[in-house]
Amino acid sequence: MDVARLNQDNVVRARELVALYPQKRSALIPLLHLLQEQDGYLSPDGIEHLAELVELTPAEVRGTASFYDMFHLEPVGRYVVGVCTNIACMLDGAYELLEHIEETLGTHPGGTSADGMFTLEDSECLALCGNAPCVTVNWRYFGNVTPESFDQLVEDLRAGRLDGEVPPHGTLSRVQRNVGLRAGGGGQSGPATAHGPEVDLATRRTTAAVTSTLAPRGEGRGGNGVAGGPGGAEPGSDDREAR
Repeated sequence: MDVARLNQDNVVRARELVALYPQKRSALIPLLHLLQEQDGYLSPDGIEHLAELVELTPAEVRGTASFYDMFHLEPVGRYVVGVCTNIACMLDGAYELLEHIEETLGTHPGGTSADGMFTLEDSECLALCGNAPCVTVNWRYFGNVTPESFDQLVEDLRAGRLDGEVPPHGTLSRVQRNVGLRAGGGGQSGPATAHGPEVDLATRRTTAAVTSTLAPRGEGRGGNGVAGGPGGAEPGSDDREAR
């Protein structure tokens, strides 16, 4: 379904995102992800709505969105399938796998299957080199993919058996952030918000330092330090609004 502007709930989320930054325009990337989560792509009316929220022109918003290949300015399928064809995957048969996927889905990279379910992309390194060839579906990782395992993956997606692992396109993470320092807070602990209590900057830095010390280097990440792993793992939310 095409929803022209942010719905009421997402307007609330959008305003909370804007409040995290000293300048409204700094919230643009998280807002683009929010719009894409809602509609699956960035509609012209949705882009205009974001422009109003951050006091930019629609051309400026569209110009930013068009720079990043994770954003889609045209409708896509429920599932966006990315096939890595970089060197490690290429040596393990990625081009042969891509040809099989084209036949299976009935489309070429950049196209969408006739039933509207799958959009296919030829991707650069997906950072899962140790499990080549690899595929992403809505940014969830699947490694050591063979033509047979891909056919099973498509069958499972069509049947809804992977709905718990692979949400519709646009959803980065299904875990919403529950803390955050609001702009203009002066480094002081803020009041409780709809998503939980605010914390001061020192606490956030201390927590980050402890976490980075305790976590083994590269744990839970792909071969190039990108979050994710085989079997449909969630990507990291870094400093964006977690979904």
